[in-house]
Amino acid sequence: MKLPDRWLASPWRRGLLAASSGALPMFAFPAPSLWWFAYVALVPWMLLARSAPTGRRAAYDGWLGGFGFLVAVHHWLLPSLHVFIFVIAALMGVLWAPWGWLVRRFLAGAPSAGRVAAALVVLPSGWLMVELVRSWQGLGGPWGLLGSSQWQVEPALRLASVGGVWLLSFLVVAVNVAVTVLVAVRRSRVPAVAGLAATVAVTSAAWVWSPRPDVVGQARIGVVQPGVIVGPEQRFAREEVLTRGLAGRDLDLIVWGESSVGYDLTHRPDLAGRVAALSRETGSDILVNVDARRAGHPGIYKSSVLVGPQGLTGDRYDKMRLVPFGEYIPFRPLLGWATSVGKAAGEDRMRGTKQVVMDVGHGLKVGPMVCFESAFPDMSRNLARAGADLLVAQSSTSTFQHSWAPEQHASLAALRAAETGRPMVHATLTGVSAVYGPSGERIGSWLGTSASSAAVYQVPLADGVTPYARFGAWPVHASVLVLIALGAVEGGRALRLRRTTPPPPAPPAHTVRESPVRHGR
Repeated sequence: MKLPDRWLASPWRRGLLAASSGALPMFAFPAPSLWWFAYVALVPWMLLARSAPTGRRAAYDGWLGGFGFLVAVHHWLLPSLHVFIFVIAALMGVLWAPWGWLVRRFLAGAPSAGRVAAALVVLPSGWLMVELVRSWQGLGGPWGLLGSSQWQVEPALRLASVGGVWLLSFLVVAVNVAVTVLVAVRRSRVPAVAGLAATVAVTSAAWVWSPRPDVVGQARIGVVQPGVIVGPEQRFAREEVLTRGLAGRDLDLIVWGESSVGYDLTHRPDLAGRVAALSRETGSDILVNVDARRAGHPGIYKSSVLVGPQGLTGDRYDKMRLVPFGEYIPFRPLLGWATSVGKAAGEDRMRGTKQVVMDVGHGLKVGPMVCFESAFPDMSRNLARAGADLLVAQSSTSTFQHSWAPEQHASLAALRAAETGRPMVHATLTGVSAVYGPSGERIGSWLGTSASSAAVYQVPLADGVTPYARFGAWPVHASVLVLIALGAVEGGRALRLRRTTPPPPAPPAHTVRESPVRHGR
């Protein structure tokens, strides 16, 4: 133990180890998708923080681990943001500093059974607060939430219907806490095992109790993925060819990807007429996505637009949550220099003001989202509660075509489907396109990044309301209460210590004629 202690005495070595440990969870996400690794990925980071000589050093370990986590999980942004990704990660990594302090507070030394039991609740609660804050759209949104690594695990998807991705994150961190205690603290292994057993029992009960979606019908959905094509006219022509090949397939809806139309259709009736002709030929409404300046409105909008046999139906959804730096630059007067070091937005896109549920006929109602918005659990929940039978995300990750981003993005739709009990279609320009059933199960095959094709999916439709759709992010609310209670306990403890600590002795009194050192002078 002496050698590691001396080695870690160097702030530089310790900082490098903290950043490296924080980066480990990246392997639990697509493309590696080592979902099981998420349950131990935080252990090295927590072992480091618990060994910190002071609370301040533990906070630094949390900060640098958060820096490593953000850079690793978002590494595919490097070609676009360049050095700016390190600036963002350094700023946002501060969110993990209190969490690092909490790790030391509850796991340092030889924690008692009570401290271990508290750690199994407090540390996951602290992690959820970090995820909640960084989920704000202005800080980058909820990409890389730890629970989203469980997107392909059927029991985890069942639990997502109960408490959303937040419940999954809480449980994953709780398991990491127990494993950390098992590895590092021999005398506390019994409470750690008891904590693991309690976690398994509670999650098993929730898994058994959680209601399953009731399948009430089927919808046939066509997805058109043109592939990597340069130029809006060429892309539109390819989409026409692929869509025409869906004629006679008895479809309820055809979905094109994000930015599939590069012109405002109200200003280009010729293009609107061509899409309407495709709708008549296929017997299905077509949901396109327009990325263009709108006639009579300032700025550029990204909009889901429904086109029927007679032309534009009037149903339109304007993207509300924009990608920071990709579609707008926060505080552009201050941070506008980001355009000179990467592919940041040269002009801010305009925001929509409300979500929309569209009636596409055949009794089918769809709730559209655009790209980045599929990462937000509240948006899909709102659409399900508003009556959507099918969730649709129109996306394009062509900028990150040869990275892990397309698969990471496609995986998020599984969680949104499981959370709401509504199937979800993730349609992209260049892959990965994917469809998931109301329990989050994969429907059919993915259209990968090398595909330029159209596919038809038989999608089960479900009825009923999941606990998450009904109650929302209750694990987050519970975590807030846990941390408030912790603050009250810690505050009371500090107050008691202050009251019981005797005051320091009073200094010798000074008089005009006497010196406290030399009496009588």
